[in-house]
Amino acid sequence: MATHLHEDPKLAAAVERQMQSWSLLREIEDRAAGRLRVDQAAGATLRYVTISREAGAGGGEIARLVGDRLGWKVFDKNLLDQVAERFHESRLMLDLVDETPNNWAFDVFGTWMDRSVITHQRYTAHVTRVIQSLARRASGVFVGRGAQFLLPAAQTLAVRVVAPERLRLERIMKLERLAAADARQFIEETDRGRREFIERFFRHDIADPRLYDLVVNVAHFGLAGAAELILAGLRQQAGEDPPARAAPSAPHS
Repeated sequence: MATHLHEDPKLAAAVERQMQSWSLLREIEDRAAGRLRVDQAAGATLRYVTISREAGAGGGEIARLVGDRLGWKVFDKNLLDQVAERFHESRLMLDLVDETPNNWAFDVFGTWMDRSVITHQRYTAHVTRVIQSLARRASGVFVGRGAQFLLPAAQTLAVRVVAPERLRLERIMKLERLAAADARQFIEETDRGRREFIERFFRHDIADPRLYDLVVNVAHFGLAGAAELILAGLRQQAGEDPPARAAPSAPHS
């Protein structure tokens, strides 16, 4: 391997870039691994809601309902637009690695073969910077992408949205216009990608209920009811009513 690296400067440079990314990501992993929610300070102002979701459970829709009620911006897929603009990355390439399983060979050799390829490490480093930058500017609702591990726990309400497989299948079949077998495969692959993403970069089990302040089963409350529970959680933890309703946030995917 060393001989081949010496003979090919492009490959050597790609590996060096990857090692630098791994060093940066290790810092993120270590911080997330040691971050406990016991630092929830009494009387702290809650400025963020993070929503972790099972595929098809409606987490994105619930986030929009909460954001509209609070007048807070909602960051879901549109977060990738911010990443693409800030770091001059391909939006299409960001979609290809968004919350997907890590692939070592792809991450090491992908940029060597094509400089437009975005590795999982680079994607995560970019997303981390953008989430923290957005959070410094204003309150917001963040969907997925490990946001709860990147924001201050004392100011964050961390939510997990779940639903029975039957309900999720019905929603995905309707939203994605898929047959039952294809919808089931979509759910399995999406859930696996999100699970492995959190395990790899934040060293946590995404389904661990202890990571969340609130776990909501949509089958019992519906999307609107789930949003109301989140709002109630904000009121209870903050000891006051959340901000009055403002203009709805801009639409996003």
